[in-house]
Amino acid sequence: MPGLVGIIGHGSPGKLRGDLQQMIDCMNHEPFYRSGSYINEDLGVYAGWICHEDSFSDCLPITNERRDIILLFVGEHFDDEVKKDSSKATALLQQYEQKGESFLEDLNGWFSGLLVDLRKSKVMLFNDRYAMRRVYYHQASDAFVFGSEAKALLKVRPKLRQLELQSLGELITCNCVLEGRTLFQGISLMPGGVVWSWVDGVGPAKDVYFKPSDWEHLTELDEATFYAHLKETVLRVIPRYFREKERVGMSLTGGLDSRMMMACLNPDPGVVSCYTFGGQKDMLDITIARKVADVCGQRHTTIRLGDSFLTDFPTWAERTIYITDGSVDVSNAHDLYLNKAARDVAPIRITGKFGSEVIRDHTMFNASRYEGGLFQGDLKPLVHHAVETLRQVKKGHPVSTAVYKDFPWREYSKITIEDSQSTFRSPYMDNDLVRLMYRAPAGVRASNWPQRRIIRECNPRLSALISDRGYGEQTNPFVARMIELSYKTLFKLDYAYFFALPHWLTRVDSFLLSLNGGKPVLGQSQKFEFYRAWYHRQIASYVKDMLLDSRTLQRPYYDRKYLEMMVLAHTKGTHNFTNEITKALSLELTHRILLDT
Repeated sequence: MPGLVGIIGHGSPGKLRGDLQQMIDCMNHEPFYRSGSYINEDLGVYAGWICHEDSFSDCLPITNERRDIILLFVGEHFDDEVKKDSSKATALLQQYEQKGESFLEDLNGWFSGLLVDLRKSKVMLFNDRYAMRRVYYHQASDAFVFGSEAKALLKVRPKLRQLELQSLGELITCNCVLEGRTLFQGISLMPGGVVWSWVDGVGPAKDVYFKPSDWEHLTELDEATFYAHLKETVLRVIPRYFREKERVGMSLTGGLDSRMMMACLNPDPGVVSCYTFGGQKDMLDITIARKVADVCGQRHTTIRLGDSFLTDFPTWAERTIYITDGSVDVSNAHDLYLNKAARDVAPIRITGKFGSEVIRDHTMFNASRYEGGLFQGDLKPLVHHAVETLRQVKKGHPVSTAVYKDFPWREYSKITIEDSQSTFRSPYMDNDLVRLMYRAPAGVRASNWPQRRIIRECNPRLSALISDRGYGEQTNPFVARMIELSYKTLFKLDYAYFFALPHWLTRVDSFLLSLNGGKPVLGQSQKFEFYRAWYHRQIASYVKDMLLDSRTLQRPYYDRKYLEMMVLAHTKGTHNFTNEITKALSLELTHRILLDT
């Protein structure tokens, strides 16, 4: 995906140049990527970049007229002054010349950057305040090595190709590594809102330009004032993210988050390309999103998961693990398939992601418990301990937990998939909006009424459509409550059927699947990623080839007999071990693709 790589240090220029090129090459995933390098041997700077063509960053390196200041900036910046321009990031250098390092405080978006000021013999490495543009780093005795993807460091520092067991336990249990650690020994993450500097090759001096506490103590607003500010903010902020309308694709769902964006944007007919992901059957997301697009006068496309996904599943799974540095499961492989297709609709993807966590207090930042005997040895207690670690992590201000922990640790990995294919944007993490949510009155974020009221006031026709969770503008409160309960029940049944079916019901469903050609018999109202059945039928051979292979069985993490039992029972259709198979497949691919090679 787009990002920076680099080495700051002195040594053999030929070797350092070669290492830099290898780092760039291993992040150059697609033919529409642009890449380049900046090298200053006197300062010991060997840096490179990868970006999408025609993106905000497709103008690097940025230099001033005297060519004594050089900026590499990957990511985006949003404000009301930035207009449509083929080289928008060039204006950021002017801000540095005017304000110095304090220009970072004005940046609004996800980014990482390297600035070289030859006047001061100074090099500055920085990132956004949420750390959503990751910067992995390794401090060696001879050099500081960094990159937006861990594989870039693994490529040139083979000794780092070892898993950190505590991190692995957290990844298995919490679907992410906690507390800003990484999956690999000796590799760390830069925290958010920082600028690290080297002067005459000495450093890094570590400074902070933003802290969550800057917002956590803001004065709470009363309900009426807060709502007025919220409506004004979203009406001002959301259009920032649609500044190149002809290149934007709106990822519509059946929920309130993307709907509120469309209501606030109020686009002219046919301006925004809308699309929705789905399977072969029209589920609620698709049917509701079509209606939303129609009400707004926009064209809508359904991007479906085709048969070729399962036919080529090994390739999609391997690419998913490689692109994300093993930080997501193979059960996200369908996201790569769908997002690749979405680029054909538009190179910029805007979604309602994060709305439920920022505007409301919804969270998916949870842990899974593993009570079976799959894991053994030193890993086993760490898998269980991760539950307590997460509990401690979630203490504190709920907005801070979401935007500074959940999103950059857990959601980041999924965004990596999306951002590898198109420029990913979500206005729900705009600085102005996040800052305002710290001032929300007690209890307001526990309700969806602010979003529903904004939709109703901006576009009453959109408000009349029932959401995928059954929210609508029913005048009869009893009827409204019954609709909500029925939709929530459908959601829970879908989840249970697709992922968490008990062993005894799995046997029944396996029989029904055989009668129905392997297609789901129930569900599909809100889910289409049917990995439970796919592991049992369409890709069962791949599951067995991978997990019953001698290399896998010899890994120190598993009870070999339990792993063999689990794989054979699931592929026979007598038991449901979807989650365990997903974790084992992902871990094995991480070893083979990132560590053993």
